[in-house]
Amino acid sequence: MAHASAEKRETDTGLVAMQGLSPAPQNTEQMEEHAHADGLTCHDFNRIIFIAAAAGAVWFVRGTLVPYMQALGIVCTFAGGYPIFREAYENLVHRRMTMELSMTIAIVAALAIGETFTALVITLFVLGAEILEGLTVGRGRQAIERLLDLLPNQATVRREGSWEDVRTTQIRAGDIVLVRPGARIPVDGAVVAGNSFVDEAAITGESFAVEKLPGMGVYAGTINQSGALELRVERLGRDTTFGKIIEQVEHAEKSRAPIQKIADRLSGYLVYFALAAAVLTFVITHNLRSTISVVIVAGACGIAAGTPLAILGAIGQAARNGAIVKGGVYLETLSRVDTVLLDKTGTLSYGSTEVLEVKPAAGVSSEHVLVTASIAEFRSEHPVAKAILKKTKQLDSPSFDPEGFSYTPGRGVLAKLGGEEIVVGSRLFLEEQGIGLLEWPADHGDGGSEVGVAREGRFLGAICVGDVLRPEASKAIAALKRMGLKTILLTGDARQVAESAAQALGVDEVAAELLPAQKVARVKELLEAGHTVAMVSDGINDAPALMQASVGVAMGSGTDVARESASIVLIGNDLSKLVETFRLARRCRGIILQNFAGTLIVDCVGMVLAGLGFLNPLLAAFIHVSSELAFISNSARLIPASRVSQAAAANQPL
Repeated sequence: MAHASAEKRETDTGLVAMQGLSPAPQNTEQMEEHAHADGLTCHDFNRIIFIAAAAGAVWFVRGTLVPYMQALGIVCTFAGGYPIFREAYENLVHRRMTMELSMTIAIVAALAIGETFTALVITLFVLGAEILEGLTVGRGRQAIERLLDLLPNQATVRREGSWEDVRTTQIRAGDIVLVRPGARIPVDGAVVAGNSFVDEAAITGESFAVEKLPGMGVYAGTINQSGALELRVERLGRDTTFGKIIEQVEHAEKSRAPIQKIADRLSGYLVYFALAAAVLTFVITHNLRSTISVVIVAGACGIAAGTPLAILGAIGQAARNGAIVKGGVYLETLSRVDTVLLDKTGTLSYGSTEVLEVKPAAGVSSEHVLVTASIAEFRSEHPVAKAILKKTKQLDSPSFDPEGFSYTPGRGVLAKLGGEEIVVGSRLFLEEQGIGLLEWPADHGDGGSEVGVAREGRFLGAICVGDVLRPEASKAIAALKRMGLKTILLTGDARQVAESAAQALGVDEVAAELLPAQKVARVKELLEAGHTVAMVSDGINDAPALMQASVGVAMGSGTDVARESASIVLIGNDLSKLVETFRLARRCRGIILQNFAGTLIVDCVGMVLAGLGFLNPLLAAFIHVSSELAFISNSARLIPASRVSQAAAANQPL
């Protein structure tokens, strides 16, 4: 309910001190805030019992004791309602008009006209609402703090030839760590021995366990499922993927979105409006009960507390889904995006050259084409050569070192083996070597470039090489389009390759052969046209475009520069997480707007009814508290459920 309470909770200490795991409150005030954020404390419980007992005594006592009970009720009201009056005083000192101040005015006015029981019940309602709000907001913070449970504080490390258990604070980069089946992985590192499946859902959102073999990377906080793994430590503490999630969520939690500032201003305006309406009611009706009811029924607590709670819940939910939103402002902006710009290499594709297709000439096998090409490319370091050699190795075909080798940049390779000349290269290069190309395939292939292969003057076939598109990319783009978003592919690839990829992906528009500066210019052009633009990329060359866009989204496997330049980072490189984050941002904004509209309707109708005498102070207080809790509960729908709740809902074991 309290605007001031919400502010204090927002400025709470960080969630994690990564090598100590959880920060202890530094002073008494922080300890009180920490306890309040976690829910009902002993002091809160005693205060409510005290006020309830006083209200009961005032209600049931009759006769000559009434004056004494009223005096006792006044004392109990000020004693039990101390937190409300303290916040009202702080707001008055800082010249902030909040609901604590207006409720204090209502309570004091009720006492002034002898409505002691009414004042006690209003105080009881307000204190109860504060506690229920604390429970809900505490649940929102705990949803993020539960990430702490994903990181163990002990690990088994190889020291002087033997394994010993040490605290994670004693681990150093380069150490070898043993992770047994069922244990959580304590560091980011690479597998050096062992074979297992790892559940990475907590970090990447991937629903299926990922097989880990020597040389593959693992994340801190994930679960080793089947076999023992030996890992070489690469990153620790805040440098791990897990640590960066916590660090960025901490920062995002403290940032204030523009819509949250609007909520704060609207709360103040509603209080001023309620006080003005109360004065008008008294001038017209001269009825103090109706006047007090007008002050009590109006409130913007659902907005003041519900807005940051919705943003907090959405950021926590996004983090659990594998998307790190660096602040509420970016979450709000994402909800208004109408155009999504997508880089191709490393974003929509894997960013590595692969053999897409082999097209042999008549009477020639695909394997023969590959083996012949691998002979010519054996000494080459070109990406196309590496792709051909990799594909040949996958087929378990033999490899041969040529007797002669010459490379013409941008054209092709000439090699000799056993006196036979082998030519691998572009169509023009093969023609220059006198190779007949009547059997060169007419169609260009699946978005890649083709290299021809010839041996002893005979054309053997063509190999189509290119970047492999991510399997989920087309589904993600289709989902974005269903949400009404325009999708544009921006790439430095050749137009023919870009258009083929765009057709396979189903994007609305494609711009090819772009330099980094041209991508930035395109972003500026769209912004100047009034569009809200999201740029999705992974490369260092796109960092300027990521920063120029309304919202920059970086792939988790991208460069450090791209991740630092972006407003949102997809940890697992899964584009479906981008779609989920868009939906989450829109849902968050929708819930906040629902709270805005609901508060205005309840306040307006309530003040009219109170002014006409249809609401007494008690009923007005009940409506105020009920509407507030309804709007806070609406925001709480965004708070991610615990793993226990999720497992129970799915009727599956943890």
